[in-house]
Amino acid sequence: MASSPDSDITMEFPFFRVYKDGRVELFRPHWDKIPPSDDPITGVRSKDVTISSEPPVSARIFIPKLTSPTQKFPLLLYVHGGGFSMLSAFSPHYHHFCSTVSAQAGVIVVSVEYGLFPARPIPACYEDSWAALQWVASHVNGNGPDPWLNDHANFSKVFIGGDSAGGNISHTLAFRVGSIGLPGVKVDGVILVSSVFRWDGRRSDVAVYESNQRWVKGSSAETAGRGSG
Repeated sequence: MASSPDSDITMEFPFFRVYKDGRVELFRPHWDKIPPSDDPITGVRSKDVTISSEPPVSARIFIPKLTSPTQKFPLLLYVHGGGFSMLSAFSPHYHHFCSTVSAQAGVIVVSVEYGLFPARPIPACYEDSWAALQWVASHVNGNGPDPWLNDHANFSKVFIGGDSAGGNISHTLAFRVGSIGLPGVKVDGVILVSSVFRWDGRRSDVAVYESNQRWVKGSSAETAGRGSG
């Protein structure tokens, strides 16, 4: 008996499969999200901002505890991982990870919430992240839409970073800055964590992703344990 197009699989990847009729099934279609919050131990504050309503792009900003009203911090634009198809800047472990980085490194972190496959196919993730970086640059003269960046970001010390798929996106952002520039902003470095540049469904790809997720979660948990001790 011939199989139905509804059940025929044409391609299968570590995080989703594609059926003959064009339907995409995500293996992890839902994940937790938490609201921004202030950390009473480290003094890091966080909030969410809208970068674009169409297409929808947003970010969560983390700022370290201020010691003076004019204090300036380096800035890190962070791009989360998730195989281009899952997780969020608002996921608990990314929230705690970015808060930890902000506290320990003394940096403002702008964690990008970009469009995910299949709702927003590639290259949406690249374009959304580029829009976020341009939004950050709009604060260079102190008249951007966000007061934290206007008053406290040091645009001569900007870093781009991400893990897994986010590392791939970060690499592309850095290449774009090098190719066409970003007026008023000096990108001092790029941080790539377990970045994915090849994806052919091999177990090694999944292992890289899983190892990276343990690293992100472990870094946040370790710091939380030290802070509560």
